[in-house]
This record gives sequence, C-alpha cells and structure tokens, in this order.
Amino acid sequence: MKKVAVFGNAGGGKSTLSSRLSQITGLPLYVLDKIKFQPGGAEVPDEDYKRTHQQILESDRWIIDGFGSMETLWPRLDEADTLIFIDLPLYVHCWWVTKRLITGYFNPPQGWPENSPILKSSLSSYRALWLCHKYLTPKYRDYIQSQSLKSVYHIRSTQQISQFFASMENQPNFKDSASA
Repeated sequence: MKKVAVFGNAGGGKSTLSSRLSQITGLPLYVLDKIKFQPGGAEVPDEDYKRTHQQILESDRWIIDGFGSMETLWPRLDEADTLIFIDLPLYVHCWWVTKRLITGYFNPPQGWPENSPILKSSLSSYRALWLCHKYLTPKYRDYIQSQSLKSVYHIRSTQQISQFFASMENQPNFKDSASA
C-alpha cells in the first residue's frame, strides 16, 4: 500500500477515513478539495489543479482523498495500487452531509479549505448526492470489480469502516513505517 485512492459519494466520511489512514500508515495525505479550492471556497484555475494533481500522481507514496474532476478521477484510480471505495447507503450520505452542515458552523469540516462557505458547499453536496448515486456510483462499482491487481476495499456500511481501521492498525508493517 503506497498509492491509495479514497473515493465515493459526498458525505461518506472520505476525509475522516483518509486522515486516520494517513496516521496509521505514515503515507502523505492529499485532500483534493484543498487542492481544487482556495481558502474561502473559490476554485483554483483548472490547469493549476491538474498540474498539482499530476505531480502528486508521479510521487512514490500518497493517499488522495476526494473526487477532484472527471478528467483526473480515472487516471488517479488507475495509478493507485489500493482503492478504497466508500459506498454507504444513500440515506447515510444524506445524513452525514446534514450533520456536516449543522456542525460546520461550529467546527470547520475536515478536509475543507479554510473559511469555506458551509451553506453553499453543503447545498452543492446535496445536489451531487443524487447525481453521483445515479450515474457515478454504478461506474465505481464496475471499475472495482474489474481490478484484479490492486487491493480493493469496498466499504458498504459504517461497521465496515470500523473493521477496516482495526485491520489496518493490526498491520505491523504500517506501525513500523509510521513511526520511522
């Protein structure tokens, strides 16, 4: 596990999972929302985002959290040696977006650029939920089914998130590399 892509619908806990996995493995974490958006929520120029994304892909070790863009999504998944697809029931994603909206006013959401507009970003997440569920999630499922040379973690429940962390924490090679 050296190049890890964490992906799935909005509000699935990708940032939380990615952050904890980075702590466990010692792999550097790159949050696409922080690369694609400036503090305050303005989008960076597309060419700047793509250049930064490509530089990360060319490095030896990474965890990349998020969607980014359709143009960078599939090359990232192809480059990764480990895929973590968070595929929770749609109502869980909806609830977690709502929870993030409510708590975001008191505690900025993990993985979001500084001073991101909570309401505007949450409304965008709500719009993305159904579109991703209907159009992108089936493509993600097909993609991971076709991967025989990669480690694939298809997380379908909140219980599987806990099980995933327990299995990662019990990997002795991660503990050694994280403390090095």
